[in-house]
Amino acid sequence: MVLAAFRFMKRKAGELQAVFDELDREHLRRQRRTIDSFVEAGSRVTAVVDGRQLVDFSSNDYLGLARHPAVASAMSECAERCGSGSGASHLVTGHAAEHTRLEEELAAFTGRERALLFSTGYMANLAVMTTLAGRSETVLLDRLSHASLIDGGLLSGARFKRFAHADAGAAESAITESTSVLATDGVFSMDGDVGPLADLADIAKSHDAWLVVDDAHGLGVIGATGRGAVEHFALDADAVPVLVGTLGKAFGSFGAFVAGSAELIELLMQKARPYIYTTALPQPVAAASRKALEIAQRETWRRERVLALAARFRQGAGQAGVPLLEPAAGHAASAHAASAHAASAHAASAHAASAHAASAHAASAHAASDHAASAHAAAAHAAAAHAAAAHAGHQDSVAVGGAQPLTPIQPILLGSSEAALLAQRDLLAEGFCVVAIRPPTVPQGSARLRVTLSAAHTEAQVDALVETLSRVCAARNVVS
Repeated sequence: MVLAAFRFMKRKAGELQAVFDELDREHLRRQRRTIDSFVEAGSRVTAVVDGRQLVDFSSNDYLGLARHPAVASAMSECAERCGSGSGASHLVTGHAAEHTRLEEELAAFTGRERALLFSTGYMANLAVMTTLAGRSETVLLDRLSHASLIDGGLLSGARFKRFAHADAGAAESAITESTSVLATDGVFSMDGDVGPLADLADIAKSHDAWLVVDDAHGLGVIGATGRGAVEHFALDADAVPVLVGTLGKAFGSFGAFVAGSAELIELLMQKARPYIYTTALPQPVAAASRKALEIAQRETWRRERVLALAARFRQGAGQAGVPLLEPAAGHAASAHAASAHAASAHAASAHAASAHAASAHAASAHAASDHAASAHAAAAHAAAAHAAAAHAGHQDSVAVGGAQPLTPIQPILLGSSEAALLAQRDLLAEGFCVVAIRPPTVPQGSARLRVTLSAAHTEAQVDALVETLSRVCAARNVVS
């Protein structure tokens, strides 16, 4: 592959161009598109790019909060009070009141003792992996874990091992007494499936290993109350001691956090280089994240709607012969552990209820200002979500068990990088932005279109995408 061929690249004439030429030959060169503006107020679904309107089916704005006026107002009002930057790292003079409030609210939301803010999910995962693993130990990761978990494992200096995707049996065979960290995504960002967390929790605990779950794409979306893959499997803080989440996806803001025990957070504050040696997240970003977290918990129709639209898309695409990616075979093995953990569901839900009640007073103080503006839209969206769910035979993700919950990530498997790029080009010509995902982001031979749904999409947009995908796949002779 390209990276291997040019790993020891010297500063010689033509060497960089040779890299670019190889990327072009393999159809792997990445390109950026600049969004000039958005069409609808309060939504980023329809964007103007190079003078053309495109419906975006590639963002991670699952709940449609990235351009919510109340979130934007929270940011601007905080900037007026506090300024635009933090001025220093958290451990010098950069930590302020908005950071503390957000950490407390994230801890309550996730049912953990404490939470710690990071500038990005990448930094949070580097911090966790390099702090909890060392040279005499082993880290064990799902083969399709996010790049930041992989890089963190490599940077830790520990022995690095991976197990077959979503295969708890393979993880159990690979774990040893030297394994200090067992890490996985909650919802996998490129496949849209959920790891066998209940089984992995048992495996990690039986070997005194830390289970690290990066649920960047699950928090806010799946689970009975939107608390992610951990809630879907009714796993408490003892079963999943290290939970990583981000604020730039379902919550429409920016930044990330690690949630866990008070001791874990104190350890990260003292030892994690990605936390210690970087400027603190700006307070206005923290203020925006607080408002988004409040809205996500109050306006539950957003979560219901995005899942209903995902069900509508999946049913329509399946009927149209679009090659949807199916969950990995290893998922079937997780049912027994999930049912064993179901006995703790009542306690988990009780904790969630008490956390919700604790935040209700603060939420109500903010709610009055923006509730009226969103009430009409909420009612309309909720009705549409109900209709979409009925149309698709949608099964909610709240059931505890081995079954895969529905997620907003719905990949279309095309195989070669060239085929994925051609399909992306065809969709652009029809007014849809669906980005081709190619190696090394996904394994060789599994290039795809990564379709993501948002609560801000309409049923008509989803149906139009399905119809266009059907034609594009048929023209390219790629059907299920």
